[in-house]
Amino acid sequence: MSTPLEGIRVLDLTNVLAGPFCCHHLAHLGAEVIKVEAAGRGDLARKLGADPDLNDKGMGVSFLAQNAGKKSVTVNLKHPKGKELFLRLVKTADVLVENFRPGVMDRLGAGYDTLKTQNPRLIYCAISGFGQDGPWVHRPAYDQIIQGASGVMSITGDKDSAPLRVGYPVADTVGGITAAFAISAALNASPRGSFIDVSMLESVLATMGWVVSNYLNAGVEPAANGNENVTSAPSGAFEAGHGLLNIAANKDEQWVLLTDHLGLSELRERPDYATREDRKRNRLALKADLETVLKTRPARDWAKELNRIGVPSGAVLTVPEVLEMPQVADRGFLGTYKNVPGVGRDITVTRTGVKLDGKAPEVDAPPPLLGEHNHEIWCDLGVSEAELKALREDGAL
Repeated sequence: MSTPLEGIRVLDLTNVLAGPFCCHHLAHLGAEVIKVEAAGRGDLARKLGADPDLNDKGMGVSFLAQNAGKKSVTVNLKHPKGKELFLRLVKTADVLVENFRPGVMDRLGAGYDTLKTQNPRLIYCAISGFGQDGPWVHRPAYDQIIQGASGVMSITGDKDSAPLRVGYPVADTVGGITAAFAISAALNASPRGSFIDVSMLESVLATMGWVVSNYLNAGVEPAANGNENVTSAPSGAFEAGHGLLNIAANKDEQWVLLTDHLGLSELRERPDYATREDRKRNRLALKADLETVLKTRPARDWAKELNRIGVPSGAVLTVPEVLEMPQVADRGFLGTYKNVPGVGRDITVTRTGVKLDGKAPEVDAPPPLLGEHNHEIWCDLGVSEAELKALREDGAL
C-alpha cells in the first residue's frame, strides 16, 4: 500500500525535539527524511537521555525517541565545499525543516532566499520559539521558556502549586505537530514552494483556544484549577481505593446515573446540588460527598462499572501502566527494532497517534548512526569515492 508522502524528500536540519518530532511524523507518513547533521557533532539529542552510556555513544535515548526511519548525513555548512554539497542536495528536496534561531541559516548562506534560487519548489519550514519577527525574535527558546511565556504554567497545578511546568515538553511537541500539518498542507499547493514560519509560542496558544476565548470573550481570567474541570460538576479527579478516578458527569442524565450507582440519590434533593450551576459553585463539597463511597473500592473497578452505565470515567494511570494496556500495546502504536547499531540491544519507541486504513504507519529502519548514510546520499549526487574521502579529510563532511 502506498503511503501519503511516498516520493517526498525532506531535509531535516533540526535538533533536539520540535523539529525532529515534526520530521518523525513525516517519515511515518512515507517521506524520505534525510537528517542533515553537523559534522563531528550531530543532533544535540544524541547526547541526551537517561542512559549515560548511550549518550557517550551518540545514540542517546532522547534521540532514539523521534528519529527512527531517517537517514543521517553529515556536512559542515561553514566549509565552502560542504555548503556547495549541501546546495546540490537541496536541489533534490521537496521540503527543508530547520529550528535554528532566526537569522542563523541566512548567516550560513543557506537561508530561504538563497535556497529558493536553487529550488523554487522547495517548501522551507522554520520552527522557532517566537516566530521570525517581533520584539522577542532573538530570545532563546526552550520548552520550559515557552511554557512560561505562553501562560501554560500559570494555569497548571492548583492555587498552592501553580505556576507549574507540564510534565513533558508540550511546547516542543505541539510546535512539531503544527509544523508537520503545515508542511503536509503546503505539499498539496500548486505550484509548490513556500516559506512556513512556525512559532512555538503561537502554536501552544492555539491549543489553548477555550482558555483564551473565555478571557477574550467572557472576561474570565484563566486560573489554575488543579484536577477540577470547572466547566462542569461533578467533573475532575476523585479519590478512590488504590488511586485517583477521573469522572466527567457533564450532563444531567449522567449526574443521575452516577448518584444512583453510588447509592447517593439523596444528593439530588439538596438545594446546593439542584442544578448544574449549583453543583459547579459547590463542587468541593460535592466531591467530598461522592468520595465517601468512591474510596471504598479500587478506581479501576469503578471505571469499568461507570463506563458501562454511561458515565465517562477512567483510572489515573502511570506511564508504565498505560503502555502495558492492550489498548496501547495491541494497536501498533509501539515499534521495536532489534539489535540497533550503536545501541547494541533492542529498542522500543512510539510511532504516531494515527491509523491509515486500519494500520498504524511505521518505518522499517531504526534511528541512524551519525553519518550512517553519507556514502549512499552523497554518492547518489555524483560524488566519487575519492571525492568523498577528500571532503572528509578536508573537514567538509
